[in-house]
Formats: sequence, C-alpha cells, structure tokens
Amino acid sequence: MFLSFKWTTWCTTLVGGLLLASCGGGASAGPVSSVRAAAPAIAVTPAQNGAVVVSLSTATQGATIDYTVDGSAPSASSPVYEAPFLVASNLTVQAIATAPGETNSAVASQTFAANIPSGTLVWSDEFSNSTGANAQPNPAVWTYDTGAGGWGNDELEDYCGWNSSASPCNSASPNAYVGTDGYLHIVAEQPSSGAYTSARLKTEGLFSFQYGRIEFRAQVPEAQGFWPAAWLLGNNIAAAGWPACGEQDVLERVNAAGSPDWNEGSVHGTGFTGTNLGTVYHFPAGQTAAGWHTYGMIWSKGSVAYYVDNPSQPYVTYTASSLAGLSGAVWPFDAGQDNFIVLNLAVGGEWPGNPNASTPFPSQMLVDYVRIYTN
Repeated sequence: MFLSFKWTTWCTTLVGGLLLASCGGGASAGPVSSVRAAAPAIAVTPAQNGAVVVSLSTATQGATIDYTVDGSAPSASSPVYEAPFLVASNLTVQAIATAPGETNSAVASQTFAANIPSGTLVWSDEFSNSTGANAQPNPAVWTYDTGAGGWGNDELEDYCGWNSSASPCNSASPNAYVGTDGYLHIVAEQPSSGAYTSARLKTEGLFSFQYGRIEFRAQVPEAQGFWPAAWLLGNNIAAAGWPACGEQDVLERVNAAGSPDWNEGSVHGTGFTGTNLGTVYHFPAGQTAAGWHTYGMIWSKGSVAYYVDNPSQPYVTYTASSLAGLSGAVWPFDAGQDNFIVLNLAVGGEWPGNPNASTPFPSQMLVDYVRIYTN
C-alpha cells in the first residue's frame, strides 16, 4: 500500500552557541525552568509466554516522552513514545519527559530479562468469538482509518469503522467484524451504483513492536479491482511523514488470480517507493491466494525478510545494502521506532484499476490470526 502524508519539519536554531528555538522530539526552548517535568511512569501488561506490552505516561500535561531500548541515555533526539510496545527480549527501557518551559524530567528506567527462547509466540490476536453473534474486533487492539478521498492511490472505497452509520456506511452491515467462525472479516460492498465500502483496521496508538516474526493467516478475494493487504507503518508517521516512517508490506496483491498466482513483499522508505524494492512470490501449481496461506515477515536488526507458508524459506531478504544505487534512499527500519499493523481491503486505485461487471459484491478478506514470535 502507498500513502501520502504531509511532512513535518524539525528545526533547531543556534546563535552564538545559544539555543533560541527548537521543534521536534519534545525538546523545550529558552532558559532553564525551575519547574521540572514529571518522570514517565512505566506500566507493564502481560502478553504471552513471558513477553509484556509496555506503556509510558507522564503527569505533566502536554509533555513528550522520549525513550530508548538500546542502552543509550534518552534525549530529545530519541524515538518519541507514540503507542504501547511489545517487549520480548532482554533490554532496558529508559525514558524522559520534556515539556515547553520546563526542565527535562529525571530518567525512568526498567529492565526486562525474560530470557524468551527464539521462535516463541509472544503476542497474537486469534479473533476468537464465543458470543453467538458477529462481534467487534478487540477495541483495545484495533482502531480504524475511515472516510474516502482516495488514500493517496485514487481508491474508490469509503472505509467504515465498527458501528459506523455515516453514509454510505451501514452499522447493520459492518465492513469489519469477528464472526462466530473465529475469523476477522473485512468486507467490500457496493451499496449503490458507483459507491463502495470496506474497512482498514490498524493498531496505531494501541499496539506496536520492533523486531520479531509476524504472521498473518489469511485468504483474500481475487477479482478485478480488489487490493487486499496486511502491512506495517512506523509509529513516527505523524512526525516524520510517509515514506520516511518506513512501510513493510507482507501480504499484497491485486485483481483476479494469476497463473501462477502471486503475492508481493515490499519495503518502502525515503528514496524507495513504488516498485523499487518489491519481490513477487509465485504460489506452487494449483494454489491461489484465495486459499488459506500464512504470510510472514522476519524483521531483524539490519534486515526484513518475507515468506509464504514456510518461515524457513524466505523468498526475499532486504537489507540496507539493498538501497545501493537508489539516490537519496534512507533505511528506516532500525531507527528505534516500533511499527503498527494495518489490515485492509481496498477497492480500485492506481494499481488494480476499477472493479467491473465481473467483480462480485460483497466480497471479503478473512484473517484467521495475527501472531508475533521472537526471532
């Protein structure tokens, strides 16, 4: 998937060695204040098999929290805390709070030493549902992008959130729900001629992670104009913009089944968007993306690898050296930020083109689970 976002400019002005103004990273400007920002609180929620989800907060209104997990001291140039993040390795979280007109807080610190073996399941959404009726996707994990406007790709759909009734959305027929079959359903509909609805779920602001192996077990609709995807974006997207935040496309394909059928794994960042770093995986004879498959990404320091069905056989591995020859390209996947998850089914757009008379509505993308393992 591709996105268009307005860049935010970060600046620092120095005159005669005196800091006169600053923006970005939560750093404050002007003379040192006698008021000190409150140190961040570190809260921990159990995940799975010894892993935890860490949340940071501060009592200082309007403060920004900067944090590190690599042993370095946190500063205004450290990653900005944007969302709870998974901790599944031995590390120390250190954080400070900064606020305009106040002195930086003391450093808050907590060490985690769970000693979790490689290949351990540490977080998942299994989309379980025992209610006897279609249910809302877990609101503690999933939120939504909503509305129309093309999403930077001239797409045709209106994205609808859970229980959205703003036309053309219909709360009586949700475009995203967990069925009694235990699957997440993302449904593309055509409520009237020329109008299309679907859903784009995301964990932005609610859950994120850095490094590990993520899997999506899914089956997708295959017809003219459909564009299903499972992908990740950097938590710093609001500040850095797209594509500087980085994008990792794990499941992505368009239109009717090919022969052989296919999926594409891509990475995007500053200086490499479009088809610069995308690799097509061809399914074995007799298989299509309309069947159940496990789409996976192995994200390690310095590399991003993709596989289908077999994690021991990645079909492509990207590293910083993959950017050689791409003017101005910057590798964004080891900059310290965690990434959030996106699941969606787009209709139309620059890549697939528009649906036609052969395109069936409603059609749906099914997701059995999303799982994260340690590397």
